[in-house]
Amino acid sequence: MSQFDVHRNIGAHRQTTPFVVVIQSRRFDAARSRVIIPMVDKRADPPIDPQLNPCFEIDGRSVVLHPLQTASVRSELLGEKICSLADNSDRIIAAIDLLISRAWG
Repeated sequence: MSQFDVHRNIGAHRQTTPFVVVIQSRRFDAARSRVIIPMVDKRADPPIDPQLNPCFEIDGRSVVLHPLQTASVRSELLGEKICSLADNSDRIIAAIDLLISRAWG
């Protein structure tokens, strides 16, 4: 499992949140869990801010990154790997930076 790998969501909300992206550094691969951000269907939950919620096309679906829902899940609860967003990592990191920025207090 690599940072920015997108996995199919096999959980209860897979209809509206079809994918999750792993944001955890490979430095912590020995951990049993992974820090993930949900990728929500754009029609089900439109973006509130284009920088916080960048949009992606994954497996034929328009999805939105939702860093406000960042979570940790057990590795075995991740579905199959669909793709990697490593080439788009700057957009993901920018969203995370915006979320934790001290600029707004």
